Amino acid sequence: MRQLTETDRDAIRLAQDPKFSRWLEQITATGGCSHPVHLSGSTTTLDGETGEILRRYDTRDEPGERLLIRCRNRRATICPACSRLHAGDTFHLIRAGLLGGKNVPATVRHRPRLFVTLTAPSFGPVHRAGERCRPRRDGGTCEHGRPLGCGAVHTPDTPVVGQPLCLDCYDHTAHVLWHAHASKLWDRFVIDVRRRLASSAGIVQSRFAAHARLSFARVAEYQKRAGVHIHAVVRLDGPNGPDDEPPAWGTAERLADAVRSSAGRVLVRTPYSPAVGELALTWGPQIDIRPLRADGDGPDDDAVAAYVAKYVTKGADETGAGTDHRITTWDDVASVPVSEHVRTLMRACWRLGGLPEYEPLHLRAWSHTLGYRGHILTKSRAYSTTYAALRAERAQHVGHTDIPDTITESRWRYIGSGHTSGAALIAAGIAEDLAHNREAVRDECKGAVRS
Repeated sequence: MRQLTETDRDAIRLAQDPKFSRWLEQITATGGCSHPVHLSGSTTTLDGETGEILRRYDTRDEPGERLLIRCRNRRATICPACSRLHAGDTFHLIRAGLLGGKNVPATVRHRPRLFVTLTAPSFGPVHRAGERCRPRRDGGTCEHGRPLGCGAVHTPDTPVVGQPLCLDCYDHTAHVLWHAHASKLWDRFVIDVRRRLASSAGIVQSRFAAHARLSFARVAEYQKRAGVHIHAVVRLDGPNGPDDEPPAWGTAERLADAVRSSAGRVLVRTPYSPAVGELALTWGPQIDIRPLRADGDGPDDDAVAAYVAKYVTKGADETGAGTDHRITTWDDVASVPVSEHVRTLMRACWRLGGLPEYEPLHLRAWSHTLGYRGHILTKSRAYSTTYAALRAERAQHVGHTDIPDTITESRWRYIGSGHTSGAALIAAGIAEDLAHNREAVRDECKGAVRS
């Protein structure tokens, strides 16, 4: 007979609690969140005219006198349940900017729109999948005695793909500093695209906003070599955003030319360092620009939205390019389960972060992401809806709305987070059941459409 584990005993303890059914309701309401936030407090709804109490909620009536709410972590490695919800919100956010909806007019699908991929430059030769990893014809070795090429033909899932041919030749310093300035490089890219468009249309650059508006949403993705590249949906609107048609000169071809020109010309210079010097950071030469056409001749809008939603939930642990947990000491780097290449990048962050000239970059605080400090997904104000609006819409859909002409008084206090071992087991089961139910409904809907 199997002996009960501590997790088994904790799950039994929870199941025997008189308020277990209400606890299950809370866990289900969080979608089986892996790391819920625990709150204590109350909410009172009063009639705005008479002051009469219409509704009152107090956590003193709840199991453990606490309310559990979602952690809302986007990373699937941290909380699969919340990451699925975040991916769904991201899909609708991106899709609304492509096809309309969520207070965005459907006419945006006929605007000049591009799906753009910008990459990091090379910081040294790495193992690649396919023919490109064959040895150079001249052979030879580097200054450290390592071959300049690789004789194997790797498949994309081979672990060595993306790893430097020579760890000592690879410029980990430039790699880290490029990550730290990637967001600034993107900002300058967007500014320059506006300038290129204005110049090509024959208007004064400072007057571009009076004629058109550039809207975008972008997501950062780590490549096999642990370098970030950017996927972006770029759209050209009129001066008032999605409600305005772009000027006659605003075509997809002109927008693509401006994007291509700006990607090849913008740069950011790092602060001068006696140890490193001054680096000029640019985008890599591999630039992909695909027009999104309303007639279906090009990438599918839903596929683009799903692609972005897929990558926004990936954590560093999942991609192998860093870790989802902050590193607080030099010794922590040695214990992170990553490749030696990634470990060297983390150490470069820690070393450079100790130099006064790089102090504003906070490299030590971002060593777990290899120096990349930007948000995984960012968008311009006028691109589409917001995560906050999507959450409010979802709350309204499930009935959590305020009564008109009322006053709500709330007092809440954070008292903890997470699950006990038994609670985590039960929550994981609930999350899995909910995911299977969603898949079943999705398959049923697809079957209905086909029939």
